[in-house]
Parts: sequence; structure tokens; C-alpha cells
Amino acid sequence: MRLDRVMADRKMSSLELAEKIGISPVNVSRIKTGRLKGIRFSTLTAMCEALHCKPGDIIDWMDDDEYVQNFGKLPE
Repeated sequence: MRLDRVMADRKMSSLELAEKIGISPVNVSRIKTGRLKGIRFSTLTAMCEALHCKPGDIIDWMDDDEYVQNFGKLPE
């Protein structure tokens, strides 16, 4: 995920984004760190609207090896 970079560019905190899109700051953190198995399209849409960006600006694909290298293990 590139969400943290986009948020930094927009000078938006996790708490502010959470309030704007109606989820908890903990879930924003989980999204930022890739610790979720999935994300609802409604949440993705709300994030893009709040950050004035496209989904491709905040989502990045990586294979399993790269994921483990970045996050230590695959999500369960």
C-alpha cells in the first residue's frame, strides 16, 4: 500500500482520514500496513474521495515473497 505516502502528501493524519471515511484509526493503520486480508470497495472509494486520488495511487500489488520481505509474514 502507498496509502501512507498519499496521506503524507495531503498532510492528513490517520485519525483525520478515519473520521472522514467512517472507520476506526486502528483500521486505517491496518490498511496502511497491509495487515488486512481485504478492503471493501466502499472503503476504498471513501478513501479516494477523502484524499482526492485514484485507487492506483494508494494500492500497490506485490507477490508473496515481496510481502513477506516487507511485513514479515503473509496475513492469516
